[in-house]
Formats: sequence, structure tokens, C-alpha cells
Amino acid sequence: MAILSDKWIRGEAHRSGMIEPFVEHQKRDGCISYGLSSYGYDARVADEFKVFTNVHSAVVDPKNFAENSFVDMKTDCCIIPPNSFALARTVEYFRIPRDVLVICLGKSTYARCGIIVNVTPLEPEWEGHVTLEFSNTTPLPAKIYANEGACQFLFLKGDQPCETSYADRSGKYMGQRGVTLPKL
Repeated sequence: MAILSDKWIRGEAHRSGMIEPFVEHQKRDGCISYGLSSYGYDARVADEFKVFTNVHSAVVDPKNFAENSFVDMKTDCCIIPPNSFALARTVEYFRIPRDVLVICLGKSTYARCGIIVNVTPLEPEWEGHVTLEFSNTTPLPAKIYANEGACQFLFLKGDQPCETSYADRSGKYMGQRGVTLPKL
């Protein structure tokens, strides 16, 4: 697998709408950077958050997810309680080509503050808003800024198209919009 450059990412974004909206260059003016970088794309976090709470003493069960275990927020900055986490989504909508796998890493600005961004790989022919998990590993409240950079996506091209893509197997998170909770 080869990592794909800014030139390829830009071309595919314009040709097939792989990333919408697409920002051509890194934006940094007083914000956590986002947009096209040398070998990746820094996506923004939208203003929709699901902050986890233990008010109802719910058990986090991926097979039977209790919707009362979080608080919905629409805000330009989200405060995550100490040693807790929140779900959010990217501003950008992604459409992944059949011969590409995408891996996500957190931004160094957040990592240096003890905030971890977790995202599973974006599989070939998956599309949707990416659900982001922000873990606050610190004993202090942590702030996440909406409409600013949250994570970097790296695009890896396979030596040939896969035999079975995410779309072929009708993946359960195909076409997701908004912050998407676990599904069975």
C-alpha cells in the first residue's frame, strides 16, 4: 500500500466528491488547522456532540446501547468531563474509492492536551459523516472546538481493488449522517 499525496487527494475530491466540503489548503488563522495537507486531510468536527454521562447509571453496551447514557449538545465548543468522552462527527462527508483504505489519527494539538481522537478505518466504498470519539484522559474538563481541525485522514491505495467492499456487503454504517450510535 502506498500513502497518497495532496495532489491525488485534491484530484479525487474534485473528480468524485470524495470529501465534501473540500478545503484546498491548510487553514490556520487563529484556529486548530484543517484542510488539505501534504499526505492527508485534516477534517473538522461539527457542532453536534453526544457527551456521555453516568446520571442514569447506564451500562455502555455496544449490543444494547442505552440512549440515556449521553446528553445531546449543539454548540461551538464542547466541554468533556474529566476521564470521560464524547461522540461527534466530521463536518466533511466522505466517499471512499474501492481501492483505498483511510486511517485516521488525532491532531497533535489535542493529543498534547490529553485528548485522544479515535476513529475506525474508513473502508473501501464506505461513505458518510465520520463519527469521532474524543476521550478526555485528564482529571480536568477538556474543551473541543466545533468547525476546527479534529483529526487527520491518511489515504492508502491498495495494489488492486478489493474483492468485497463495504458497499458490497451492505455495511451497517453506510451513508451515515450526524453522530451515529452503535448498531447491531
